[in-house]
Amino acid sequence: MASRKNFIFGCSGHGKVIAELAEMLNLRIDAFIDDNPKRKHFGQIPIYSASEKLNLDTNSYIIIGVGNNKIRKMLSNRFNCYNLFTLIHSSAIVSTSAKIENGTVVMGNVIVNAEAQIGKHVILNSAAIIEHNCIIEDFAHISPGVTLSGNIIIGEGTHIGSGATVIPGVKIGKWCTIGAGTVVLQDIPDGATVVGNPGRIVKINNNYDILKFEKIFDLK
Repeated sequence: MASRKNFIFGCSGHGKVIAELAEMLNLRIDAFIDDNPKRKHFGQIPIYSASEKLNLDTNSYIIIGVGNNKIRKMLSNRFNCYNLFTLIHSSAIVSTSAKIENGTVVMGNVIVNAEAQIGKHVILNSAAIIEHNCIIEDFAHISPGVTLSGNIIIGEGTHIGSGATVIPGVKIGKWCTIGAGTVVLQDIPDGATVVGNPGRIVKINNNYDILKFEKIFDLK
């Protein structure tokens, strides 16, 4: 039986953090894959161009090491025929009743409390607090130091900036941007950019629907 092989797509900053997290968890990363690699190795891990034949098969597992939510969604479509894996830092506290889908990364000192539901390809970054019964949909990024109080819904692809706080029961729509340090006191519609304390909507992108991910370099 062929042995499992683990790959990270993307060898920039977020991909390197994922690689070091995997190393800490004693999970071997066999290679990085990147469309435009700038080097041949990161530490002892080789970096291959996506154009090379890597013989990925049913024993290949991939995690997407790209911080940009839009690009991560595009890449998920590109690699949807392969197995995904999830990484959870050893210092994270995750409730046994919480659910975390494949492809998600949980960084150091994160807290995920009772019956929270975390989607696919989500980033829960360092020291984020996800309280009970929160729902975080696919491709969202919860930045360092964010506090999500109970019963919050975060829509697909939304980015919550570092140190933001969201009060209980709020629903934030899809593909929103919540600025660093923002305090969100009310529901936020899809495509909104919100900043300040209290948070105020400064822009709504009605074309949030989300730029059709066919060409990576068309994503702004």
